[in-house]
Amino acid sequence: MNTYLLAFLAFLPILVAMFLLVGLGWGARQAMPVGYVVVFIVGIVIWKMSLTTVLAATIQGLWIAATLLWIIFGALLLLATLKHSGAIATIRAGFMKISPDRRIQAIIVGFLFGSFIEGASGFGTPAAIVGPLLLALGFPAFAAVIVGMVTQSMPVTFGAVGTPILVGVNTGLTGAAVVEAHAKSLGLTWPQYLASIGARAGIFHAIIGFVMPLIICMMLTRFFGKNKSWKEGLEVWPFALFAGIVFAIPYVLLANFVGPEFPSMISGLLAVGITSFAASKGFLQPKKVWDFPPEKEWEPGWMGTVSGDPGQVRANMSLIKAWIPYVLVGLFLLLTRMNPGLKGALTKITINHLNILGTSISHKWEWVYSPGAVISFVAIITWLLYQMKGEEIKAALKESSGQLVNASTALIFTVPMVRIFIMSNLNNSGLESMPILLARAVADAVGGAWPAFAAVIGALGAMIAGSNTISNMTFSLFQWSVADFIGVSQRLVVAIQAVGGAAGNMICVHNAVAAAAVVGMIGKEGLILRRTFLPTIYYLAAVGIYGMIAIYVLGLQ
Repeated sequence: MNTYLLAFLAFLPILVAMFLLVGLGWGARQAMPVGYVVVFIVGIVIWKMSLTTVLAATIQGLWIAATLLWIIFGALLLLATLKHSGAIATIRAGFMKISPDRRIQAIIVGFLFGSFIEGASGFGTPAAIVGPLLLALGFPAFAAVIVGMVTQSMPVTFGAVGTPILVGVNTGLTGAAVVEAHAKSLGLTWPQYLASIGARAGIFHAIIGFVMPLIICMMLTRFFGKNKSWKEGLEVWPFALFAGIVFAIPYVLLANFVGPEFPSMISGLLAVGITSFAASKGFLQPKKVWDFPPEKEWEPGWMGTVSGDPGQVRANMSLIKAWIPYVLVGLFLLLTRMNPGLKGALTKITINHLNILGTSISHKWEWVYSPGAVISFVAIITWLLYQMKGEEIKAALKESSGQLVNASTALIFTVPMVRIFIMSNLNNSGLESMPILLARAVADAVGGAWPAFAAVIGALGAMIAGSNTISNMTFSLFQWSVADFIGVSQRLVVAIQAVGGAAGNMICVHNAVAAAAVVGMIGKEGLILRRTFLPTIYYLAAVGIYGMIAIYVLGLQ
């Protein structure tokens, strides 16, 4: 069968799902079962996967969905706990004192605080935490989700303490003799070689990503403002670019001189402190405060089923005390990922499913190490810290559990579809896996212009798999090989892959479902992805242009 026809068939399940989600505006609960059926048929009929293998991949997908739901539950429980304790009302009042301007709040709470959470935890956690917090600050649910989703761009390559590089790229390239020989020829150890790829990705991100806070502001005013104006978002450009630069400078320095573990986490934390202080002093603040229209004028599609009402401020609830749970989330995530002894102890507690249905497909769930466990643990601590009453705790549990059910119906088809797609290398046809075959077809079509398109493959991998780490794991060797074949810098092309994989998180169905769930917008994932396609297109076009310049004009290696 013709290679391009096979590539089209490999892409068909994704194409169908995205058409239903974005083109027709279906919810994930309706669209993803159709995508699952398509990949099921293509896998068995074209790739000649056995029924047992397809079912094993499906079961693996269901377990992975459970791991995502565990994170979502933690975020929902913490939000409900803070709401019923009165802490959210206090936090909202505090941010209003820093700046009542919604654009400034989106930058500090959404992009910068979200970047810190991404750096510490990753795996979609920022959208699950930032969305509810913005909702409680008075943002429409739709706007809160958009901010949380777009935040998952620049910080993602160094998310989860550098996992996309240290695990994704590392696993993707390890064992390839030609790559290891190349590293030695440069006089680099393997950890140094990996770090050099991360350093290049960091420079790419800084050059094209420091404008993301401004893009977030422009999207807010255009899609959720009374005047539907891009210009009102541009009015905050001095502070938005200041915030982007404050984040980008330590980000690049850490990526180049320390390693992949810290750029997003430390830069996010530093930037939150600096910009909060600057905003409170009126530094670079816009002359006119921007806010959403009165709630009674909001469009029905802006609202979710989770109430944004922060409740009443408790008389004894100081701003510092109200923030303690979020501080604990960041602290515990940091400790569990940076302390080798604690990390080792937690990762030993697993739920294992080895050789599912007698195949080579397995799954290991480190459920205690998961961000979901950390966030849930903080929620329980919060019950004690705030001396919450039994009825308040019960209300928080009931509210969070109810929202979790809505999220589960979408994920139980989304993740299995992805797993069949990725595990399609286990077949009787002799074909490569669907994602690899699809990538090769694209590379064959564009030749020397590959650096302009490499990020698209990374984004496609992240969109499908729900993870920059998995995208890098799947495509790093392929990207390296294409670069070697066309005679350009292999490390730069793999770095472009990592940047593209980060951008793909903005249009990842998994993340859209998770973000929608925590603000009560299940069923509107297609509408969310329509909006997040805009910044994704910018990111991929920008990294493609800069990649071509870096390689063919500047001659960087």
